Amino acid sequence: MPRIYVIEDDEAIRRELGELLARNGYEVACCDDFSRAASLALAAVPDLVLLDLTLPATDGQLVCREIRATSQAPIIVLTSRTTEADEVVAMTLGADDFVAKPYSSQVLLARISALLRRAGVAAGASPSLEHAGVSLDLARSQASANGQTVELTKNELRILALLMRRAGTIVSREDLMRELWASDAFVDDNTLTVNVNRLRGTLAKIGVRDYLVTHRGQGYSV
Repeated sequence: MPRIYVIEDDEAIRRELGELLARNGYEVACCDDFSRAASLALAAVPDLVLLDLTLPATDGQLVCREIRATSQAPIIVLTSRTTEADEVVAMTLGADDFVAKPYSSQVLLARISALLRRAGVAAGASPSLEHAGVSLDLARSQASANGQTVELTKNELRILALLMRRAGTIVSREDLMRELWASDAFVDDNTLTVNVNRLRGTLAKIGVRDYLVTHRGQGYSV
């Protein structure tokens, strides 16, 4: 399912958006550290970003520019800052649409759908990833290689999907832990190691070995 990354500091609105999007077939991730909003959004590899302009520790326009510098994911500015100047600056910095608060849920969903369709992503699709002979069916949580298929646990799927989306680069342990537990709360570092080793064992069942590369002190890659 398409992934939407929400950068919104109002907890009530953030929760409302999460529920609305989940009900309509989207996977949702939310920013929890606004001082690193752009880098967290990029690490999540979203299909679309919902961005408020008024944020603590940073400004939404700066976040918009930083995301657009390295990502082509559609950005919808969703804000109560509705002056013509705000809209012009946001669009100039790379936003694809500008929606004023309070917003109509149905209008917002329609705009999200239109932008995703334009970007070649559709809700209800069965997206897959492929890299180095391994195919990953995100909808069915299955990995395939060598003519064989194996089912993945939720954590195995999340780890493998993030690594495959960022194939050829090192994904930090911090990014992987955030992907698994969607929080900056402390999680025993060894727990990630256990999950990665389980994924290695699962992939070995279909003849895939040495696919996950450990970079000591840095993270993992495929």
